[in-house]
Amino acid sequence: MAAYSVPAGVCTNYFNIDDILASQEKVPCVFNAKVSALGYLDQSTTDVDLNVGTKLELPFWLARFLQKGARNIVTVDTPKTYKEGYRNIFTADPNVVDLHRLGPFFYLFGGKLLTLQLPDAEEIADVLLKTFQGRFRKIMDGSQNALHADLTSQTSVLDDQERHLFAAGQDSLHGFHRWEKRETEKLSTSVMVANHRKRKRIGAMPTAS
Repeated sequence: MAAYSVPAGVCTNYFNIDDILASQEKVPCVFNAKVSALGYLDQSTTDVDLNVGTKLELPFWLARFLQKGARNIVTVDTPKTYKEGYRNIFTADPNVVDLHRLGPFFYLFGGKLLTLQLPDAEEIADVLLKTFQGRFRKIMDGSQNALHADLTSQTSVLDDQERHLFAAGQDSLHGFHRWEKRETEKLSTSVMVANHRKRKRIGAMPTAS
């Protein structure tokens, strides 16, 4: 399969706390080379070194560094949440899935996986898009009809970006209700117009004879 072209917007954002947290998510790796003095990372062995074929879950940022370019120290596998079995569930009905339980940064982390050029990168990209599209309407409907409801029950299954979207919908709803109740800032005459009118009134006043 041809290498998947990574869309813009999935590169690391150094100053974004969500991006930093998403980079800590673990990915399964297999070591292609022996690494000295790091055997303690593998809890299943007492070897001093990490040997070829060792399987470990590493943070995304580290796995990407070890995989990159000519290093090829590790081969990265697709995390379970993004494998075919889960992709089939998302495709069947994305609204029944608790994305927060699967990973609070489902979309952000999924986008990062595309930079690893995994064999199923195209399928991962497709399921990320279709999952968001399938859940978008329910999220926005919920945010617009939850003024007096228990918000926790509606947001507990959402991933972090979906929660931001829900909150934006809530802000819009509250703003609309404030407008309906005339609680928003009222229109007032500009200072320039008020001064102009004042000068006209003074100019029109009769002068004493």
